[in-house]
Amino acid sequence: MDKIRLVVLFGGRSAEHEVSCTSALHVLRAADPDRFDVVPIGVTREGRWVEAGDAVAALGAGASALPSPDDSDGAELDPLPAIVPSVPAGQAPVPVVVLPLMHGPMGEDGTVQGLFELAGVPYVGAGVLGSALCMDKSAAKRMLSAHGLPQPRWLTAAAGGFDSGFAEQVVAKLGAPVFVKPANLGSSVGVTKASSAAEISAAIDEALRYDDHVVIEEAIVGREIEVAVLGNREPRASIPGEIVPGHEFYDFDDKYVDGLADLRIPAPMTDEARRTVQELAITAYQALYVDGMARVDFFYETEGLARGFLVNELNTIPGFTPISMYPKLWEASGLPYSELIDELVRLALERHDRRKGFETKR
Repeated sequence: MDKIRLVVLFGGRSAEHEVSCTSALHVLRAADPDRFDVVPIGVTREGRWVEAGDAVAALGAGASALPSPDDSDGAELDPLPAIVPSVPAGQAPVPVVVLPLMHGPMGEDGTVQGLFELAGVPYVGAGVLGSALCMDKSAAKRMLSAHGLPQPRWLTAAAGGFDSGFAEQVVAKLGAPVFVKPANLGSSVGVTKASSAAEISAAIDEALRYDDHVVIEEAIVGREIEVAVLGNREPRASIPGEIVPGHEFYDFDDKYVDGLADLRIPAPMTDEARRTVQELAITAYQALYVDGMARVDFFYETEGLARGFLVNELNTIPGFTPISMYPKLWEASGLPYSELIDELVRLALERHDRRKGFETKR
């Protein structure tokens, strides 16, 4: 079989730009050179696509992250030719798969996935609808509610929809403290824990720096459990892991900077609890139309209302750094990092081959 041209997209127009550069370096380092011709392409914060030739130098130098595309002196690229190169006359086309590692808006929200669909190129991860639903926390919560899945109590509102008494309404409905989040972002960027009406108002202003919709969730006293899910029509779940935050909550620094969080793999729990959370993870994955991969985050509430497992959110492009839970959970489940990449590419090709067989004429 010919080598697959594996286009690794990183960077992007998001506050998670730096996280993407870190994830991409470790994917490039782990990809099997006998199977893949890896082509790193960077996307700047302004949305320009550029050659990332300096990525190879970063790998050789033992860097911890790829250089930001913002700092690259590589040639600017047109998106479509970058992922679907022209084929010289008389030559067979090279198989191409795109691995988008751009976290957050303009990468994880269905926008770039739509480009891949229009180009007819296989790509790793959720499709347009699944990506958009999981990126928008308010839309995801509504869909999960429609499927009867247990969640923390929550409220959402758009910019301009906050009157002077809104913060007091939050306290009356959800209690305090609460977590205030941008609806369309990840990696805990823009997330604030607020314990009073005044703090809630300030937290809303902080969240609106990143998005025009805000999600407010009750604070759960309990354990933080994560399950990695992999697959298309027949997904499977990893063993569960547990996060014990090193800070007040599992924030950006805990995830990517100082690594103080304690990641317990496997999470200590009974076999029955493990089966329950794995089944919930797969049900949530399918309810939100996800393909390829996602990390499903839960709270396990044993105090107060003691509701057991509560779905928090799904991440369709989870972090791939050495301390990220998604690859660590699969490694502990018997699927090493390099084989995980192989499987993600296989799933991308399988979905593409299935979908291209649909009729386009009546």
